[in-house]
Amino acid sequence: MLGIDLGGKRAFVAGVADDGGFGFAIAKKLAEAGASVCVGTWPPALGVFTKLLDSGRMKESMRLAGGGELEFERIYAFDAEHDLLDEVPAEVRESRRYKALPDFTVQGVADQFVADFGERPLDIVIHSLANGPEVRNPLLRTSRRGYLGAISASSYSFVSMVQRFAPILREGGSFLSLSYMASERAVPGYGGGMSSVKAALESDTRLLSWEAGREYGVRVNCISAGALASRAASAVGFVNLLIDYGRNNSPLPESIHAGEVGATAAFLASPLATGITGSVVYVDKGIHAMGIAPAAFPDLEDLKS
Repeated sequence: MLGIDLGGKRAFVAGVADDGGFGFAIAKKLAEAGASVCVGTWPPALGVFTKLLDSGRMKESMRLAGGGELEFERIYAFDAEHDLLDEVPAEVRESRRYKALPDFTVQGVADQFVADFGERPLDIVIHSLANGPEVRNPLLRTSRRGYLGAISASSYSFVSMVQRFAPILREGGSFLSLSYMASERAVPGYGGGMSSVKAALESDTRLLSWEAGREYGVRVNCISAGALASRAASAVGFVNLLIDYGRNNSPLPESIHAGEVGATAAFLASPLATGITGSVVYVDKGIHAMGIAPAAFPDLEDLKS
């Protein structure tokens, strides 16, 4: 039987702060395939996340399909908007939520992995990070500060992670980021520069696959996922409309669930996918393939008969 085997591999999933998003689903599927999983959590969310874990309120969602429970090998405070600790503004570094933490920057967490597990301790790095401070603003009303903030937190952060984590990945390692159809189709209301962020992620996937592949022998891919009502996606303000639209107009008329994205991520990280790099893989029930909205043409329903 051909199965996904990630036994003996270690993964870092950046962007896990609860059990409702793609990051958690990916972490869970990687663990079910046999990987040990470390996660990175944004410092302002770290306290709430650890309390959820310690209180047992995530116990049901932590159950693995094959039995047992998901256990994170490490939980790192991680803020991918900052590359080096010396470059972090003093008001951030000295703030209540950051001051007592070890180095939470991209380079700092990469260094912590080496300190905790030795040279080249990682096999899989997942970028499940997105933040747009003006995501509810139309692009025409987005400030330079808001636009560049979205790019920094959600797109350049992936470039920075590949720069700093690729040297510590083992042979055959892989990177993965998460995109959305707004990278290539107009989605009115998906604002604040976030559509540009996703386009940048997909473009960077292609070039990073060449550069990091040739220099470090690692693979770089991206999943373009359908809409999901995660806590992070709620910032968009109309995510349920996007979900309904997808369900009503996709070739497979149903909503995606996070586990489908998680399973695809596990496959892309596995030895089964060693020939795949520089790719954007759609996990969206096929909505990306549609040029018109079938729901607007009731007669098309006759195709079912």
